[in-house]
Amino acid sequence: MTLDRRTFIAAAAIGAALPIAAARAADGAFPKGFLWGAATSGHQVEGNNVNSDIWLLEHVKPTVFAEPSGDADNSFALWPVDLDLVKSIGLNSYRFSLEWSRIEPEPGLFSIAMLDHYKAMIDGCRARGLAPLVTFNHYAAPRWFAARGGWLNPDAPALFARFCERSARHLGAGIARAMTLNEPNIVPMLDVVLPPQVQPLIAATLDSAAKVLGVPALAVANTAKQSDIPTLTAALLAAHRQSRQAIKSVRPDLPVGLTLAMADDQAVGSPERRNAMRKQLYGMWLEAAREDDFIGVQNYERVLWGPEGRLPPPKGAVLTQGGGEVYAPSLANACRYAHEQARVPVLVTEHGVSTTDDKVRADLIRGALADLHKAIGEGLPVLGYIHWSLLDNYEWVGGFSHTLGLCEVDRTTFKRTPKPSAAVLGAIARRNAL
Repeated sequence: MTLDRRTFIAAAAIGAALPIAAARAADGAFPKGFLWGAATSGHQVEGNNVNSDIWLLEHVKPTVFAEPSGDADNSFALWPVDLDLVKSIGLNSYRFSLEWSRIEPEPGLFSIAMLDHYKAMIDGCRARGLAPLVTFNHYAAPRWFAARGGWLNPDAPALFARFCERSARHLGAGIARAMTLNEPNIVPMLDVVLPPQVQPLIAATLDSAAKVLGVPALAVANTAKQSDIPTLTAALLAAHRQSRQAIKSVRPDLPVGLTLAMADDQAVGSPERRNAMRKQLYGMWLEAAREDDFIGVQNYERVLWGPEGRLPPPKGAVLTQGGGEVYAPSLANACRYAHEQARVPVLVTEHGVSTTDDKVRADLIRGALADLHKAIGEGLPVLGYIHWSLLDNYEWVGGFSHTLGLCEVDRTTFKRTPKPSAAVLGAIARRNAL
């Protein structure tokens, strides 16, 4: 039974001898030092990331991207406004990414001005009492990197590690937690989630980009052909290990991990298919995470697996804009599995919902955090909860049509307006309790 605040206070008069820890658990409190935050990524909010591989994919013909990112949310200029938003909501941390193509616009040429830009963001977080949670790569890579085949190039892991080492030397002192790669398992996940008819368009997009670059083939971190998944995965695994070592060589005490896209996979009937999909989608990554300081879990929905494959959401379920199931216990269940396999603490680095109905978002935040709190009470080590996203932003192939932000953004003026769900999360964060 979960006791709310009023019940607990009433019971306190006759139960004053309860241990403090038990009293706090009954009151819905989260652990001391719990991270409460919101997340963004450079390409999705900064705008005009013109030297990146994904910008190229957005502009070739044909393209799987619904529209180009353009100015996005203009956060390259408006990052102080974004940090003020995070602070005003009542959060204590901000997750954002470095844009590799800005920092290393040509191979081996590192821009001090761009490194200083991200240092200013880190310092801006610290000045506002926000813990800077920095992702070194959130999918996008430099165009020159793509012109060498992207993640199909045997030198790709070493090139990424070089970027991480140089960035860490300039920025590492102020970072609270570092993530090497964002969702390196996303391409296999999309292979399961996307309709089969999308795959030929993905292939055509990559072929068009390869032709522009004069390279036989390429793979982007979140856009690759099915046939290239083994090569891509092997490269990203090596890149994670090498970049973790590179970051640690600069600052050994900095906690480093990676983030994974993880559904709450549930078996309907025999569990064999569900178990096989878990192994395929997460297995090698959760094993690699055992060498890390934490594992970032990014969860958005429950997936039901029958013996023949993925099943549709239950009748009457609340659905996301993409047709997935909104299921509050999904987050805690995904975190339990991640910790069970990786054996390191969990940080919720993304959680949210693509919806035009902000009440759905607010209800999901309340419900998911209630289940997460219960899991923590049962012994699950969770470091924090970072909501995706701070802003309605550019959602990759979906363009701007999918809205996941705590704040809406006027596409002409870039004015940010917090939604009611921001107040719901902020109230919980301020009191560090449900």
